[in-house]
Amino acid sequence: MQHDQRQATNPGAAPLGYTAAVELSSDRLVNNKRQKAKSSRPAAGGSRFKLGGKKEEAERQRKLDLIRTPVLSCYRIAVISLKGGVGKTTTTTALGSTLATERQDKILAIDANPDAGTLGRRVRRETGATIRDLVQAIPHLNSYMDIRRFTSQASSGLEIIANDVDPAVSTTFNDEDYRRAIDVLGQQYPIILTDSGTGLLYSAMRGVLDLADQLIIISTPSVDGASSASTTLDWLSAHGYADLVSRSITVISGVRETGKMIKVDDIVGHFQTRCRGVVVVPFDEHLSAGAEVDLDMMRPKVREAYFNLSAMVAEDFVRHQQSHGLWTSDGNPPPVAAPPMPGQSTPGQPYPPQPQPGQPVPGQPVPGQPYPPQPGQPYPPQPGPGAGQQPYPQPGYGQQQPYAQPGYGYPQQGQPGQPGQQGQQAHPGQPGQPGQPGQAPPPPPQQ
Repeated sequence: MQHDQRQATNPGAAPLGYTAAVELSSDRLVNNKRQKAKSSRPAAGGSRFKLGGKKEEAERQRKLDLIRTPVLSCYRIAVISLKGGVGKTTTTTALGSTLATERQDKILAIDANPDAGTLGRRVRRETGATIRDLVQAIPHLNSYMDIRRFTSQASSGLEIIANDVDPAVSTTFNDEDYRRAIDVLGQQYPIILTDSGTGLLYSAMRGVLDLADQLIIISTPSVDGASSASTTLDWLSAHGYADLVSRSITVISGVRETGKMIKVDDIVGHFQTRCRGVVVVPFDEHLSAGAEVDLDMMRPKVREAYFNLSAMVAEDFVRHQQSHGLWTSDGNPPPVAAPPMPGQSTPGQPYPPQPQPGQPVPGQPVPGQPYPPQPGQPYPPQPGPGAGQQPYPQPGYGQQQPYAQPGYGYPQQGQPGQPGQQGQQAHPGQPGQPGQPGQAPPPPPQQ
């Protein structure tokens, strides 16, 4: 009997793992009443981090301004590591939740782990759809609401797209599928985080690295964790991603409590020579539970660490804008207006509209139609009706009136014209005015 060829006995049932995610939720398994009482929501419009004096508050405000930098083109963040169990999924969720909270923007996290990723278990599941379902529905995705049916949203505002927990199914998500998904999702989400797998050679990893604007390497405060993270950087540098490595950030994640045997400062110093920055995240009991991530339940130092990580990521937004032509070279803020579409002028420069084939050019007369006069100029003479044609009707009078001759303007409605004054000739046929319907207007006076 070939077990790998067996089919699902109930194709219409919920996806594998979805029932467990709903029934074995954090609300049921985690005792969070004590931690919940310690935290409180920040005031509307402000950040949740307000620690220290004036100097610390000014530095926090500077980082907050960086985090809230406008992103006019999709910014893609890849979280990778060769070693499993080091906190990739935790970092992806916590970083995405911090960005979503501080930016008040649409932030998306994708589970691209081919080995039954667990990103879908870090938020309350709202749908059983996975990234594979979204790829199959790409031809029918035309708006944000179409995509929203495939995502689950956390309390912070972060949205996630889960992956299949069945390894036999999740491996079908390959490089081409990832690129197609990013192409569609990048039109709706300014920032996308990708939780990758433990390997670097599976199919979708090629697209993750090629499309990444920011790389986050996860390490642990341990000998094997730091060695695996450094080996990851070596492999990337040797395979054409040296520039991405130089802009990368290393996160030393305290996924478990460690003593004083490990010299964490030496690990930090090593990665500071290889990456753009290093952030140390202390151990947190809430994160180690593997439950739904809630920023309010984290320790203040842990929340501050992810806040600093968000600010460090945001420091690369300027370079990203410049590389896409959406930021000025001197680092000034982006234009208020949206970037131009291909073929149009840049903001601030007029661009004359090009007529379509078969359409008249603006400002040019159309054959067979009268040319409208310019402001302050009288109407030009129009040719009279030919034989068998009726004169043009004038709206509002109910009688057929010919066009006025040069030098004779129309009087205002309700004001009779004064005969003998140029430009004040009254309409013939009006009540109280000379002339009968069907008669030609009187000849103009001699100058």
